[in-house]
Amino acid sequence: MFSSPAPPSGLLEKVFQHIDLHQDEFVQTLKEWVAVESDSVQPVPRLRQEILKMMDMAADKLQRLGASVDFVDMGTQQFPDDQSLPIPPIILAELGNDPKKPTVCFYGHLDVQPANKEDGWLSDPYTLTEVDGKLYGRGATDNKGPVLAWINAVSTFRALEQDLPVNVKFIIEGMEEAGSVALEEVVRREKHRFFSSVDYIVISDNLWISRKKPALTYGTRGNSYFTVEVKCRDQDFHSGTFGGILNEPMADLVALLGSLVDSSGHILIPGIYDKVAPVTEEEKKMYAAIDLDLREYQNSTQVKKFLFDTKEEILMHLWRYPSLSIHGIEGAFDEPGAKTVIPGRVIGKFSIRLVPHMNASVVEKQVKQHLEDIFSKRNSSNQMAVSMVLGIHPWIANIKDNQYLAAKRAIRNVFGTEPDMIRDGSTIPIAKIFQDIIQKSVMMLPLGAVDDGEHSQNEKINRWNYIEGSKLFAAFFLEMAKLH
Repeated sequence: MFSSPAPPSGLLEKVFQHIDLHQDEFVQTLKEWVAVESDSVQPVPRLRQEILKMMDMAADKLQRLGASVDFVDMGTQQFPDDQSLPIPPIILAELGNDPKKPTVCFYGHLDVQPANKEDGWLSDPYTLTEVDGKLYGRGATDNKGPVLAWINAVSTFRALEQDLPVNVKFIIEGMEEAGSVALEEVVRREKHRFFSSVDYIVISDNLWISRKKPALTYGTRGNSYFTVEVKCRDQDFHSGTFGGILNEPMADLVALLGSLVDSSGHILIPGIYDKVAPVTEEEKKMYAAIDLDLREYQNSTQVKKFLFDTKEEILMHLWRYPSLSIHGIEGAFDEPGAKTVIPGRVIGKFSIRLVPHMNASVVEKQVKQHLEDIFSKRNSSNQMAVSMVLGIHPWIANIKDNQYLAAKRAIRNVFGTEPDMIRDGSTIPIAKIFQDIIQKSVMMLPLGAVDDGEHSQNEKINRWNYIEGSKLFAAFFLEMAKLH
């Protein structure tokens, strides 16, 4: 698909050879890490202990490389059933403090989503299983593999008795899948200490858009999540006794939800597109260069027809335009069979993915005003209440920053191609948190292929991605040192 990289020379060649020779050891370490059931989603004491074990293993690995490691105690987490569980500590680690070198900080997480073999896994999700070069296991790509690839790069310089080209820092958490409990607080608290010397921040917690072509991610969408409640009374009604003599909350809610977006995906809330950044000519060229086979993409998603016909239109509506999705209705009858009930109170749930330069508080006002206008026209005697329960802003980076240039050079050295310059349609809050608080360049440098299945059954990372990704991080260190 693309040309072979130029043969590496000097130190880089030694680094690549070492990684190739020791790849089985690197895979074995990933197997040991995947074996730890560090599920942060289910609030179970046994699983919380597994996360603590995972954090200890990572700290030990870093200390053996000579890193100074600080465990930030996060206290306990309280649950509605009065259960109290320890919050896993956040690891802050550093290697090197040479003021002449750039300092690069890597963010990663070691917790995972739940997984059970009965859910459709072909093998035990906590036993790393290699089939045709694919390493299957929960956390293999999200995010244990990328964290280890960064450590592999550092360990290679150590093994070759070579000075690290950059100062390296790590911030590693164990609660990302459960909302990164208290992480923002730690970032704020450490701004003038741990992060004071950081020049660049790298996140590797997303995927390429291709199976074979590497990517650099420079933006994510934000998210505003809303509930709209329509209430007549707390009890439900019998439709034979009350049908026809009152305003039914469900009918009001369906009308409200139906007023939000049309069949072409266009959001109908007045003013919602006013602050969306215009598409530049430079941006259009980046979209045209992205490696995406539309037919293969459509077949893999099992969607009969998308709303748009071209690669560019589809990607722009996934990444750089807002979208509105309706997620569900609470309080409605959804069991099998026929039940003649009129719900007395229903709650609709929907979200809007935000893009630059949309503002969550402005969107909140626009949504509330729109729904109030629609509801008033119905002349309903019911009560309506709208709430924004989540408001996360979008993130976008400057692709001309040094670390993007260094990463492009490293990708050429390892893969022999220019990367796809991509955005992510989902929301990764930590990128915006780092950008706003630390106010340093943030880059997403994914290692996993588009079909890795993060959060899904049979999650995997290809051995090739894992090993070449370890080389990529090592090459990135060298290019970063040249550019700084």
